[in-house]
Amino acid sequence: MATTVVDMDTDVMVGFGGKQAWLAVRDGDPEQVLAALGLRDLGEVSWRAGVDLAHLSDDRVAVTPALPGARDTSWVLATGRYLLRPDTVVDVVELSARLHTEVQFFATHRVTESHRWQRAVDGELVRTFGYVGQTGDVTSWHGDPDPAERAAGLPASFVDEESTVLVSEHDVLRVADGWSIDPSGLDGRKAPGPLRVGAAD
Repeated sequence: MATTVVDMDTDVMVGFGGKQAWLAVRDGDPEQVLAALGLRDLGEVSWRAGVDLAHLSDDRVAVTPALPGARDTSWVLATGRYLLRPDTVVDVVELSARLHTEVQFFATHRVTESHRWQRAVDGELVRTFGYVGQTGDVTSWHGDPDPAERAAGLPASFVDEESTVLVSEHDVLRVADGWSIDPSGLDGRKAPGPLRVGAAD
């Protein structure tokens, strides 16, 4: 049986986002992002192999090269089920301070309808939102929704349990698109380079 070799120079991107968590780092460097997350750098892989590893294992994270995104800025995305683990602490404030830039965190799981996003700039928390659709509870709310969040259906403010909030996976991707990059829209586009994979020790 013949073995197919993927030329990473002619690779295409593979989208992700559903039942997943990811970080977006403005003007990021993949190796620095892995180091800031405390992950061991396993080197470069094709997009399909990297996204599959990140989705199917809970101790690997795939990191993209810099990609053009919102606000005419480049973004490095880091994704993996590792970021969804209960024992994994993703501190966007600390990461943004360490990397001296803006860091965003997104997580969505359509089975439990659990959806979250956070945004920090240079060590300052700008925004955080969390929602569990099974119970209808808003689990976190800091800062005011920006236009991308309002377009996703969030109210201008959250006063108490009487405030109406209804969020889906699609809304998480819509906010990601407004803030940085909707990773589900990367599918099939020419890759500017391979993914890097990091491992939790």
